[in-house]
Amino acid sequence: MNYEWERLADAVCRCRLPFLDVTIGLVTCSAGTLLIDTGTTMTEANAIAADIETMGRGGVSHILLTHDHFDHILGSSAFPDAEIYCAPQVAVTMADRRDHLRDDAVRHGADVAEVDRAIEALPVPQHRTNAAVIDLGDIAVTVGHPGRGHTDHDLIAVVPASESAVVFCGDLVEESGDPCVDDDSDLAAWPTTLDRLLEVGGADAAYVPGHGAVVDADFVRRQRDWLAARV
Repeated sequence: MNYEWERLADAVCRCRLPFLDVTIGLVTCSAGTLLIDTGTTMTEANAIAADIETMGRGGVSHILLTHDHFDHILGSSAFPDAEIYCAPQVAVTMADRRDHLRDDAVRHGADVAEVDRAIEALPVPQHRTNAAVIDLGDIAVTVGHPGRGHTDHDLIAVVPASESAVVFCGDLVEESGDPCVDDDSDLAAWPTTLDRLLEVGGADAAYVPGHGAVVDADFVRRQRDWLAARV
């Protein structure tokens, strides 16, 4: 195995990539396998694909890209048979803002040649939407846009489980550092968006941040309050 995969519920796991501590989610059921975000490089993504094969999970049939930042989308072409779901803004970035993706990735320390290779191979997403239900057979994953925050188009994935839901939050929630507030963010709206996230997930859900360890609802509330204090 290339990465350590943490089991979160039946058919649900995730790993933390060494570069920038990006979370990759995986939901595997009878009718398909959903990958949530794809990392920065083809090397990362190919290692993810090899791990999935080693686990006997079959090929990736669906991908959800939570937002358009380079560390979550550039590995997408490593899964050519997958249907890609993303917000319309993500598709625009993948097609028309490749120089921005490259500059941002290199500024954060990514290998230039690896980044260029990944950008050159970026696919065209098939499903450009802010809301969807991805039917994997045993589980239907609900994709939604709870509001503006880290970006204006953050998507989450809610995976029902026998005990409590697992919510993949993208970078609306971060654990291994403070939330990243930059030019793409809406700081004023972000606390309300986290309130909606908590309503969707519920008090007992496992909340999976875009970077860092899995957290609970209390952590999300504390991060909401941290953001609200900076408005």
